[in-house]
Amino acid sequence: MKKTYVAKKEEIKRAWFLVDAKDKILGRLATKIAVLLRGKHKPIFTPHIDTGDNVVVINAAKIRVTGRKLKEKVYRRYSGYPGGLKEVYLAEMLKNRPTTVVKLAVQRMLPTGPLGRQLIKKLKIYADEKHFHQAQNPEVYEG
Repeated sequence: MKKTYVAKKEEIKRAWFLVDAKDKILGRLATKIAVLLRGKHKPIFTPHIDTGDNVVVINAAKIRVTGRKLKEKVYRRYSGYPGGLKEVYLAEMLKNRPTTVVKLAVQRMLPTGPLGRQLIKKLKIYADEKHFHQAQNPEVYEG
């Protein structure tokens, strides 16, 4: 009889990965980052437990999108008040806040609820080459 494996907290070993977003397509990169954060690349993956690794993304300002998304993709947020709907196009968002574009793309691929909030905290995004995680010795992820 086979038993289902459930990862235990003390068995989980977390690594650090460095992902260079320069000239990468936004959606394809976001799926790979989400897999690393979730831990689906490990044999000890358990759906309801955080088994993933930490991810550092650099060069978020140099990310690419395909098609007409720069002019047509809209980020909406609503304050709850009348007239409180804010709409920002992707081109403007990439110019002003490129880290938010990558964060939202990854966050929307993760589960909602407490597990998703825990996972997104392990994602560090920087608009340029500089990052503050040299001490963790992140290994370069080519995926």
